[in-house]
Amino acid sequence: MGAARETGFEPATGDGPPAPDAAGRRGAEVRTAFEGMLQIRRVTRAEHTDPEGVPAVWELRRPLRAVALALEAAGTPASAVGPSGERTATGYRVSQGETPGSARVEWAGPPGSGATSDEEEALAGCATVLRRLGWTVLSYRGPRRRRFLEVEPPPDARP
Repeated sequence: MGAARETGFEPATGDGPPAPDAAGRRGAEVRTAFEGMLQIRRVTRAEHTDPEGVPAVWELRRPLRAVALALEAAGTPASAVGPSGERTATGYRVSQGETPGSARVEWAGPPGSGATSDEEEALAGCATVLRRLGWTVLSYRGPRRRRFLEVEPPPDARP
């Protein structure tokens, strides 16, 4: 029997199982990953007035991961799905955006969870977190008038 292979830290996108307790080991991993991201920004974006406020090149190449990490580090709850694919928790869901290099953020939850009534306020909070970190955030209404965010790199951050 082979040894278990470590896969490394992956931020919660809202399409996986419920994230473990944020106060425990998971919380420490999130903080470490987020601080690492800010350090990469400081080193690679040193020419900017606020290097922590501009996404690094690796974030631009992996926007889903970067956006999910930012939201999880801010303490925003992620949605989750059960083994059969059913939504089991209310929170953000990050997926591929409409254009290359963008991410889409929705507020999702199980049927009857009230996610639709909470989405405007919850997505506004997500937008605040992401804008503070230098992302361009656009708000839209999609099918059934559900709100979502399209998150893109700012024009001056492109490699």
